[in-house]
Amino acid sequence: MKIKAIDGLFTVCKVKDLKYIDLSRDFTFAAKTDEEISLVCRTCDAPEETVDREDFWRAFRIEGVLDFSLTGVLSKISGILADEKIGIFAVSTYNTDYVLVKSENFERAIEALSAGGCQIEKTVEK
Repeated sequence: MKIKAIDGLFTVCKVKDLKYIDLSRDFTFAAKTDEEISLVCRTCDAPEETVDREDFWRAFRIEGVLDFSLTGVLSKISGILADEKIGIFAVSTYNTDYVLVKSENFERAIEALSAGGCQIEKTVEK
């Protein structure tokens, strides 16, 4: 399984209104339910107006388009990281899954995923 480490810091937060979300930015994941509006985005793109927020996350993307019939992809990754006591925040899109870990666990997560058979691609921030 190929996993790409995405550069930069991410924020997981709640906002009061959709108007605070800039969907023109890369890596903007928004979800609205009957209880909340959640947002995952680069920290530099996080709105100032948040109800609650968690900063200092790093992200990985499972490379390629994942067929809906595939099973266990996210389970394998979360299992490897759980064995190392690394908590995750997962986001799924139509094409693939993203896994976020707190920045202090990022290098340890890379090591664990590599040892677990995943191919990790790291990019250099521009």
